[in-house]
Amino acid sequence: MKKHPAYGTIWRLGIKELWSLWRDPVMLVLILFSFTVSVYTAATAVPETLHHVSIAIVDEDHSPLSQRITAAFYPPQFITPAMISHEQVDPGMDIGRYAFVLNIPPDFQRDMLAGRPTEIQINVDATRMSQAFTGNGNIQQIIQGEIADFMRGRSQTASPSAGLALRARFNPALEKSWFGGLMEIINQITMLSLILTGAALIREREHGTIEHLLVMPVTPTQIMLSKVWSMSLVVLAAAALSLNGVVRGLLGVPIEGSLPLFFAGAALHLFAMTAMGIWLATLARNMPQFGMLMILILLPMEMLSGGTTPRESMPLLARDLMLAAPTTHFVELGQAILYRGAGLDVVWPSFLALLIIGSLMFHLSLRRFRSTIGSMA
Repeated sequence: MKKHPAYGTIWRLGIKELWSLWRDPVMLVLILFSFTVSVYTAATAVPETLHHVSIAIVDEDHSPLSQRITAAFYPPQFITPAMISHEQVDPGMDIGRYAFVLNIPPDFQRDMLAGRPTEIQINVDATRMSQAFTGNGNIQQIIQGEIADFMRGRSQTASPSAGLALRARFNPALEKSWFGGLMEIINQITMLSLILTGAALIREREHGTIEHLLVMPVTPTQIMLSKVWSMSLVVLAAAALSLNGVVRGLLGVPIEGSLPLFFAGAALHLFAMTAMGIWLATLARNMPQFGMLMILILLPMEMLSGGTTPRESMPLLARDLMLAAPTTHFVELGQAILYRGAGLDVVWPSFLALLIIGSLMFHLSLRRFRSTIGSMA
C-alpha cells in the first residue's frame, strides 16, 4: 500500500525538528537535567520531612519524666539533644544553632502527679519555615505521648480497651520520595512539552528557516503536526528512561499500574500541551517573551492541578476553572495509574477529557499559526 504523501511530509519535517534539537546543546542539557537531577532532588529533598533537626533542652526538673522526654528525641529525625542552661537559650537561637529549645520547668513531674496545672515551653526558630511547622506538631505529639505513658503506669483507672489501628494503603512505609519522584516526572512532562515546541518555532523564526518552509509545498497543519509528534516523542522517551532508571532503579519506588496505559495518557496530554506551546510561541516575539508567557500559564496550571495541593481544599471556582486545563486530568490519571494501579475502566474520563481539550487546543493553535505565518508571507 502506497504511503500518503502528507504523512511522508509530516515524517520528514519531524525528523528535521529532531536534528535541530540534537544540535541545540542548551535544550539537551535541560532535558537531561529535568529528568535526572530534578526528579531525584524532588524525591529526596522533601522540606517537610524532619531529618537531623537541631534541638536543645533546658531541664530544670531533673526527674524521671523529664529524662524520659529528653530520651524521646533521637536520630534520624532529631540530632541528640543538647543540654543547655536557661542563659544559653537566646544566644543559641540567635546564631541559628538550635531549631527548637524545650524548657522543662522545676517540679514538673511533681505537679503532673499531683494534678496541678503545669506547662513545657517550646521555643521555635520560625525562620526555618518547613521544619518549624512540621517539627512543632511532632514535638508536641512526642511530649504528650511520653507524658501519657508515664502517667498511665501510675494511674489507678483502667485504660480503654479500644485502640486505633492505622493502615496506610499504596505506601505502607509513608515514604515521601515515592510521591515526590513520580509527581516531578509528571510536572517535567508538562513543562518540557511547552518549552520544546515553543522554542522550536521561535528558533525557526529567529534563524529565518520559517520563511523557507513558507515557500515549500507544506501546509500549516503539517508543520504543526511535525512539531507535535517529534517533541512529544522526545519527552516520552526521556520520561520512560527517567521512570525506569531514576525512580525505579535509583530511588527504588515501586510502580503499581500499567506503564503503557500511563504513557498513553501522557501522549494525549502532550498533544494538548505541545499545541499550547505553539500557541504561546505565536504570541511571543522572542525567547524571553515566551519564557514570561510560559511562567504565567505553567505555574498556575501546575499549582492548581492537584499535584501539590488536593483539589478538594481549593475554592470551588478554582476547581471548576481547572477542569479546562489538561494538567488537572493528567495528574488525576497519573496518580491513579502509578500510585493505585487503576485501569482504563477507572481513568477513561480523564482520557476523554484530555482528548477533547487537546483537539480544541490544537484547533485554536492551528488557526493562530495560520494567521501568523499568513502575515509573514
